[in-house]
Amino acid sequence: ELMSITVGDLLDQVAAQYPDDEAIKYIDRPYRRTWREFAQECDRVAKGLLAIGIGKGDHVAIWATNVPEWLITLFSCAKIGAVLVTVNTNYKVYELEYLLKQSDSKAMVMIHGVRDTSYVDIVNEMVPDLKDSRPGKLHSEKLPFLRDVIYVGADTPAGMYNFNDLYAMADCTEEADYRRLRATVDPQDVANMQYTSGTTGFPKGVMLTHYNIVNNGKSIGDCMKFTHADKLCIPVPLFHCFGLVLGVMACLTHSTAMVPLEYYNAVREMQALQDEQCTAVHGVPTMYIGVLEHPDFKKYHFPRLRTGIMAGSPCPMQIMRRVIREMG
Repeated sequence: ELMSITVGDLLDQVAAQYPDDEAIKYIDRPYRRTWREFAQECDRVAKGLLAIGIGKGDHVAIWATNVPEWLITLFSCAKIGAVLVTVNTNYKVYELEYLLKQSDSKAMVMIHGVRDTSYVDIVNEMVPDLKDSRPGKLHSEKLPFLRDVIYVGADTPAGMYNFNDLYAMADCTEEADYRRLRATVDPQDVANMQYTSGTTGFPKGVMLTHYNIVNNGKSIGDCMKFTHADKLCIPVPLFHCFGLVLGVMACLTHSTAMVPLEYYNAVREMQALQDEQCTAVHGVPTMYIGVLEHPDFKKYHFPRLRTGIMAGSPCPMQIMRRVIREMG
């Protein structure tokens, strides 16, 4: 049975059904939300986005690891009918510039960087005018659509909003206006743009509707026999369909709790599986190998682990057998 519902309405439905049950729990930071808390937080940020001028049909790029703000941005955009444009965390300046230009992104949410790559430096190199402009007032010849850069973290760089500003600015949006706009979002509207790896020339932005990602997620969750009693560990990146659809949407459609990792790390994954008593985990083959081959593997126990997905590159049969035998 396919569901004809928007991502935002589905979140509210789950929040009404299981208001006080855990929706999201991070193990490496004090971020834990029940379904009701998370839905309310996304309403607040959605109103903040409206206050800075992001509206229905606008494209919002997100360039970040699996931080809580990634998930908040996804659902906040979905609620107001904005389109989330997912950006690969490994992109360099020319790839980012191509994507922002090609996708007509009006806003970009970003973190400081990953490992030794500074996203802030890359963005300032790409749009030198940014640091001299007021937040929300960027005018770049190179990127004519881009107006807002929203920074996740402390010490906001010049020219950017801070993500926390969105919570404060939510009060500028009338509840009635917000509700009216939300009622116009349709399941057949585009919710997400995913850029393909571009085997034939440049990457292409693939447009996915609410209906598409909800039902793909539902089908995956059905295959995995997800229920409200399950808990999925998500170490794969959210910017890809694996994390976003096979992970987050599979959980949303089955009111299953999520344990995201900011980025993959074998010890953190084992900790999450053990301490949060996860029943499912996603990963590419090297992630499973990293866990199985880790010197401390035998010290961890995953008594409730029962299912998961191994995908993304060819999966060696002997590794799959070991995962079944040694990880449960």
